[in-house]
Amino acid sequence: MRENARVKGDYQELVDEISALLGAPATLENRDFVLIAFGAHDSGSDFDASTLDPVRTRSILTRRSTPAVRAWFEGFGIARATGPVRIPPAPDAGVHRGRICLPVRHRGVVLGYVWLLDAEPGPSGEQLSAAMDVAARIGALLADEAQAGEDLTREFRAVLAAEPGWQRDMAVAALRTALADRADVLHAVVCVAPWPSADPADAPSARSVPGATALCTLPWGTGGTSHAREAMGDGQCLALLMRLRSADVLTPAVTAASGMLSRVRGGAGAAAGVARARRGLGELGSAWQEASAAARAALAEPRLGPVAAWASIGPYRLLTALPPEAVHDPVVRALLEPAHRELARTAEVFLDCAGQAGRAAAELGIHRQTLYYRLSRVENLTGLDLDDGEDRLLLHMALKASRL
Repeated sequence: MRENARVKGDYQELVDEISALLGAPATLENRDFVLIAFGAHDSGSDFDASTLDPVRTRSILTRRSTPAVRAWFEGFGIARATGPVRIPPAPDAGVHRGRICLPVRHRGVVLGYVWLLDAEPGPSGEQLSAAMDVAARIGALLADEAQAGEDLTREFRAVLAAEPGWQRDMAVAALRTALADRADVLHAVVCVAPWPSADPADAPSARSVPGATALCTLPWGTGGTSHAREAMGDGQCLALLMRLRSADVLTPAVTAASGMLSRVRGGAGAAAGVARARRGLGELGSAWQEASAAARAALAEPRLGPVAAWASIGPYRLLTALPPEAVHDPVVRALLEPAHRELARTAEVFLDCAGQAGRAAAELGIHRQTLYYRLSRVENLTGLDLDDGEDRLLLHMALKASRL
């Protein structure tokens, strides 16, 4: 009988189990040679970090092997093997240490590989047999995830696109049924925008993204309020449902978001947002709004991105909820004209500096008297009194909202 998915489903624990069985650090990659997990490294062992070769180092640091390395290893028949495969060193190829490859299979299909550095005398046949049993458990989990990832696109999109109320409740129930006991794990929602294509065939599969439970593309602004959809306009975005091990550590979601951005023209002109961590599916709608808002904030304010967590976007948590007409508040209409761009920047920096003239002048690189002159012109254009707290608040919000 297979273990409960939550117990069996921690790749890191399974890789660590293999490392302990064989007394060597192990790495787990999917069949596309994308790193999923790597075992603890004992710097006091024969496998000291100084002996690691470029191929292994690159795999751990970049979480991916090159096509040339992949083709070289596959030349040893690892995709067809049903047991451990020993691969000799090849310094010319950057492989300074021999490898032991444990194919990760399920029902005859290879789904990934566990890699270990080889050494004399190496693990015994009994140890390797025990490690292959663990690899089989990893294979069953990868198969479960691959099936879920392929099948959940429609259900995940339905939840995000549904209107709040009974429609979303029904969509969430369908997704919960499909996920079974994985529905109650800790997760975070990610939004990547804009995504270049509405064609599902152009989106990666969930199984190609380590830690992803589901993935889909949908129109930019789907699932938000009507004014949020209007503000976002046309275009597509990408949504991911990412598993987490800790509510305080969003690293898996941030890493996945960064990986997706690299597929969008190298990340140029795109950004990603990550919602707060949640357990279960009951707040998926709210999580998607947070992720979308964080992506909008990162697009509007580059210093927040390229990947922005909802918790880190400050006033944009409120500003992204404003209707689009707020951007056109009469107070900033004249100030936002191209001829007054420098005045608008001066006002925003002054307000960002909490009205401290010395700090604002230093950040702008101007004399304090120049700052006072520009601020007086801002007051004349807007009719606001920058000595008044509420007037400052209105101007600050209007300037920030204009970026959206």
